[in-house]
Amino acid sequence: MADEFEDFNKRVIREFRENDGKVGPPFEGATMILVHHKGAKSGTVRTTPLVWFADGDRYLIVASKGGAPEHPAWYHNLKANPEIDVELADGKGEVLPLSVHAEEITGSERDALYTKIVEKAPGFGDYEEKAKGIRTIPVFALTAA
Repeated sequence: MADEFEDFNKRVIREFRENDGKVGPPFEGATMILVHHKGAKSGTVRTTPLVWFADGDRYLIVASKGGAPEHPAWYHNLKANPEIDVELADGKGEVLPLSVHAEEITGSERDALYTKIVEKAPGFGDYEEKAKGIRTIPVFALTAA
């Protein structure tokens, strides 16, 4: 299962870089970002493709893990090492690197942002429903460093 997930991520990353940030199913049409995060325990740098949402000059990412009962590994990595690099498409055929600071958004601000995210991408509402009573799905704001 882990190998399948790793192969899936590699495919999405390759598509992202080859197609100005555009990828096929299941993320077709979504705004994507490649997040380079350093392992909280291992120190190994990994790359995770994620959907992002605009919030002024911030990029919002969601640690949904499909509504699983636990946070994705990258959540713990960003908490331990919030200064990260990402790759974003510029819409002109280039994928550009950007250094950002990752900050978890909590409380009423998180709730308001999550409501806006669900309005744009209803699947995140399904993830929240699956996780209900188990965990609150985290939202991170990425701000250029």
